Amino acid sequence: MGTPLLNRALEIADVIKKSKEIHIVTHIDADGIAAGAIAQASLSRLGKEYSIECVKQLDDAILNEISNKNHELVWFTDLGSSIFPGYPEINKIITDHHVCKQESNFSYHLNPHLFGFDGSFDISGAGTTYLVARSIDKKNIDLSALAIVGACGDLQDRRFCKLKGTNRDILNDGKKANVVNYKVDIRYFGTETRSLSKLLQYSDDPFIPGLSRRENECVSFLENLNIRLKNGDNDRRWIDLTKSEKQKITSSIVQLLLKKGFGHKIANRLFGEIYNFSQETSGTELHEAKEFATLLNSTARYGQHEVGLKVCLGDRDKWFKKAQILLSGHRRNLVEGLQFAKEEKVQKREYLRYFHAGEGIRDTIIGIVTNMMLSSEEVESDLPLIGFATIENGDVKVSARTTQAIVDKGIDLSKALKKAAEKIGGVGGGHNIAAGATIPKGKEEEFLDLLEKEMKYQLAL
Repeated sequence: MGTPLLNRALEIADVIKKSKEIHIVTHIDADGIAAGAIAQASLSRLGKEYSIECVKQLDDAILNEISNKNHELVWFTDLGSSIFPGYPEINKIITDHHVCKQESNFSYHLNPHLFGFDGSFDISGAGTTYLVARSIDKKNIDLSALAIVGACGDLQDRRFCKLKGTNRDILNDGKKANVVNYKVDIRYFGTETRSLSKLLQYSDDPFIPGLSRRENECVSFLENLNIRLKNGDNDRRWIDLTKSEKQKITSSIVQLLLKKGFGHKIANRLFGEIYNFSQETSGTELHEAKEFATLLNSTARYGQHEVGLKVCLGDRDKWFKKAQILLSGHRRNLVEGLQFAKEEKVQKREYLRYFHAGEGIRDTIIGIVTNMMLSSEEVESDLPLIGFATIENGDVKVSARTTQAIVDKGIDLSKALKKAAEKIGGVGGGHNIAAGATIPKGKEEEFLDLLEKEMKYQLAL
């Protein structure tokens, strides 16, 4: 683990210890909720007076509102790197991982980009927050489990099919504290809770030709392999299978991918590290990192951040049940959102593809739907995909997603969206492979023109 990162974490921990009252401001996604919970737990264990709020983004209105409340110290987690160091009247600390400028490198700002690391896979917002929590007290090592949830929620394991960099050090902390285990297995989402046919139906990385998005074909595929789909009245899940049954399924998928010309590199993405939590019950949404993260996404994205925070902090009764109800609605919204996006049809330009959902998809989940669209059979992945959705206040939310192959060619979505948005009075940022922006209504075409101009410039470098 990088010494400069740890030194900065120690400096921030010292500020926290000297403060009496701290206000936490965190993001509404899984990484943000996990980060907020880590901060909350560390402050609670210190006996500090604290409060917490979740926000979609930091704009001038939000920052002015925070400033006017005159908190002794404000702790921004999984956001805040876009704030100028000298922003008036906010005594702040920041634990974030989004792209930021070197001008933001002030004493109480912990961000991997300031130390030469890539925040899209090296460490998440929950991870940087965890480094501070561990610096406050080594007993907070158990909070490493939430840092892993945040990292997987931000898809930081996607590039290498496992966590690397500083995330790896945090993973080792979790192993040492006996709160996290990991193993190589199939990477598809839902190994703990989805039926086998649903696991394959919603497979996307790698996409399985002839099976993904086709429920009946998935059932037939499994039946032809003589895989029993039921155990009594209950659907069998991946975790219910024997080792030989798992090998039979994965071998057949690999053969299918190779037969369709996908190559060994794509076929190998079927396998990767899976992260389980030792103190959680197998077969629940809390036992595996990606499912835990999806549970958190179903809370704050619908204005119920306290539910996600309570679950992170250990509630396994009232609040967990509420989270499961929200999760059911979230899954339904994603299925409907994906269908709506497909019906809207993706439009193609020279350097990107885009679709406009209007009010048909919540602005808080347009990023997830865009990512699902990018992985679907209907959308070519040789160009970045942009999704638009209308926000309640009339502005437009922009979510951009692309592949690592396109990033390797020189595309940085964070820089591109930031520049394009700012030129039309909006704000933007994020990561090279996934970014977002908020722009004024009616400026979509102008934004796309500016975005393509910036992409063309990036590719020419």
